[in-house]
Amino acid sequence: MINYTEKDGTLIFKVRVVPRASRSELVGEHDGALRVRIAAPPIDGAANDELVRLLARVFAVPRSAIDITAGHAAKLKTVCVAGGRPDLLKSKVESPKSKARVQVEVNNQLTDTSAEEPGSF
Repeated sequence: MINYTEKDGTLIFKVRVVPRASRSELVGEHDGALRVRIAAPPIDGAANDELVRLLARVFAVPRSAIDITAGHAAKLKTVCVAGGRPDLLKSKVESPKSKARVQVEVNNQLTDTSAEEPGSF
């Protein structure tokens, strides 16, 4: 289960980033944090930018609503999502791979969104 805090309409949670993955996607939960694979390398903030793009798509908010508040140079980051919904975070983590996979190319193009299976949540 991902540990999160909701304060003044902002969702705050930890993210464990795995850079240089084959694709950018949500993977699940790791030690109370959201585990995310990022295709970009951790050079010049590229992985952080990719993380912001991916989370903006997942939460359906603009990139400006995503803020990395701690861990800019670390794999474990603290992220704030203005207008983020905890139920959306939970649903993406409960079924990360086959049912809620979101992939994003480095150039900010959505490449694949796997549809959920009928009758699942």
